[in-house]
Amino acid sequence: MKLDHDTIIADTETWLTRAVIGLNLCPFAKAVHVKKQIRYKVSDATEPEALLEDLVAELTLLRDADPAEIDTTLLVHPAVLTDFMDYNDFLDVVDAALEELELDGVVQVASFHPDYQFDGTEPDDIDNYSNRSPYPTLHLIRESSLAQAVAAIPDAADIYEANIETLRKLGHEGWKKLWT
Repeated sequence: MKLDHDTIIADTETWLTRAVIGLNLCPFAKAVHVKKQIRYKVSDATEPEALLEDLVAELTLLRDADPAEIDTTLLVHPAVLTDFMDYNDFLDVVDAALEELELDGVVQVASFHPDYQFDGTEPDDIDNYSNRSPYPTLHLIRESSLAQAVAAIPDAADIYEANIETLRKLGHEGWKKLWT
């Protein structure tokens, strides 16, 4: 099956603009979006080993790229690790890849998944939606850019709590309305 990369990227950008930026779930996202510094990469991987190869390639590309051109990467992988627990287990592989490439402390990877579930929550809890994306996605973030963004936001440590409050006010019906 050939993946429609244009549709996958469009869906991901819609999620980014309506949920992540629109609800201010990540106050750092708007600037890199407006400056077109986000790289969207769709992986055709159907096995975790192939996704790891794509991840290593994207980590290397991000490491070597001019931050003014590519500041962050969304590695979307719709055909592999669609089960959240498998995806969650793969995050250990992601951490090992960062260490192997000596990028631990240089690049951070944030995780997003259609079935994302924080520890201690129920699958349908609205709190989980802060990390729910249309497709399984690994967000590769430069630590230096993150540090600059955090320094510019007075209450950066409170973002998680603010997101939970926003989502609880919005509720499931409000979340559904974002997509209509």
